[in-house]
Amino acid sequence: MSKKTRLELTWIGKDDRPRLEPRILAEDASLSYHARERHSGVDIFDNILIQGDNLLTLKALETDYAGRIKCVFIDPPYNTGSAFTHYDDGLEHSLWLTLMRDRLELIGRLLSDDGTLWITIDDNEAHYLKVMCDELFGRSNFVSSIAWEKDQGRRGDTDISSSHDHILLYARNREVWKKVRNLLPRTADQEARYRNPDNDPRGPWLQGDNGTAKSGSENARFPISLPSGRVVVPPAGNFWRFSKENFENARAEGRVHFGAKGDSMPVIKRYLDKVQQGVVPRTWWPAEEAGTNQSAKRDHLRKLFPDIEPFSTPKPEELLQRILLIATNPGDLVLDSFAGSGTTGAVAQKMKRRWIMVELGDHAVTHIVPRLKKVIDGHDPGGITAATEWKGGGGFRFYRLATSLLERDRFGNWVIAKEYNAAMLAEALCKHLSFIYAPSQDPAEYWRHGHSTETDFIYVTTQSLTYDALKKLSEEVGPKRTLLVCCKAFNAKEDSFSNLTVKKIPHSILAKCEWGRDDYSLQVANLPERVNEADVVEPADKAEKPKRGKIKATLPLFDTTGGK
Repeated sequence: MSKKTRLELTWIGKDDRPRLEPRILAEDASLSYHARERHSGVDIFDNILIQGDNLLTLKALETDYAGRIKCVFIDPPYNTGSAFTHYDDGLEHSLWLTLMRDRLELIGRLLSDDGTLWITIDDNEAHYLKVMCDELFGRSNFVSSIAWEKDQGRRGDTDISSSHDHILLYARNREVWKKVRNLLPRTADQEARYRNPDNDPRGPWLQGDNGTAKSGSENARFPISLPSGRVVVPPAGNFWRFSKENFENARAEGRVHFGAKGDSMPVIKRYLDKVQQGVVPRTWWPAEEAGTNQSAKRDHLRKLFPDIEPFSTPKPEELLQRILLIATNPGDLVLDSFAGSGTTGAVAQKMKRRWIMVELGDHAVTHIVPRLKKVIDGHDPGGITAATEWKGGGGFRFYRLATSLLERDRFGNWVIAKEYNAAMLAEALCKHLSFIYAPSQDPAEYWRHGHSTETDFIYVTTQSLTYDALKKLSEEVGPKRTLLVCCKAFNAKEDSFSNLTVKKIPHSILAKCEWGRDDYSLQVANLPERVNEADVVEPADKAEKPKRGKIKATLPLFDTTGGK
């Protein structure tokens, strides 16, 4: 009998966890970009675009951004099955789920207590993903599965033509999020439903608690005398939607409409200026309201960059605008770790939200940077530019994920990588040892590279420290503070100084993580080849046979761009 004590989704490799190295980020100032002048006090310049493996990057962000992200939108690679013709049944699902689980765990740590996660996905993995997210975030924090009409066309070469994608919505804490969730602004059609046929001086109104319902109690079947003198009650099996007390109060206040001749069923008015300023979001998002893949590609990106081929299924800016309207306010921090062509950042910029985007591929430079430059310069007339009255402004910094802190020398020993200067090394050690990197600007406290509390500090050096050097450090730190010293070597006993803890680098961090691995995206090319049963020649001595069912693979597992 299974020893499992809870309901959960299981798959091949579920219990395997990567030992991620917490990398630092290195800015490439040549690709960072800022508006030439500040347009207003709300210009935001501290946005971040990162090129690098998104799993390693999420780990890199954890130290500084845990609990700070208000909204995460991801459009992960869809597991279409097109790259899995050589896989055993079910193996591709396991690989895909592993890729998603590792990233979602880190995303959960980055979300603020009132934050939300929005995931676009199709039918191939939506339901597996839902069950896995229930396990990661808790079923009580599942908000909704939204149907977004991604395509208004109809395919004739299939059994059922797919017209929508799912958007899975999870809150970090749904009870908290309920209190801060924004309403959507009313559309012109919704505003037009409020009319004033009787010239009520209180303004346009919409019928409120009027009419009848098919459920209720006998108390809701009382007679009502109309101005015409006719007395009405609900038909048999029906009930008034309002109580007698509410009706009488509304009638006394002149808020009941009986038709132009005073002989119609009563309508209790709801005035436009008295109702909540917006509408509750629904789970059906039609193309007319949220755009389509085709509109984003044909009507926006191809016009913006006629010489650059856009992604096949980019997400429209209207879709991201709706998500950010519901989930964020100006100044809030938005994250997209599958940035694709940069739609999330472009929309966040136009809506005056702060943003972080992560993208592994070269299109971080070839697609995203040029697009964001046009947004910042006010030269992107498409998407939501008109709706937000965007004129340009702000900026972003471009970072690359730094190389691994350690590399092997010619003897096979782990040593500090040559690319790391003193500042990079200090910052990296702070990440590994859970300190906040904040080097002191006071030359007298050169040893203050970071802190974990107000009195606990870290000092990183590649020097070998003598007993006298450590003694001098101890005296400068003083009895009311402590200092973690990371150095190449030292000539003293570890407990020689009560306010110092001395560790050798890199020896003291060797076992902390997996070093030298830059790519955690799943690539079929990295997997073993399948041995076809017909090609197996059984050895004469009946020795161990070659293992069957391995994977022959020559193509990428799937597009890791997410298609935005």
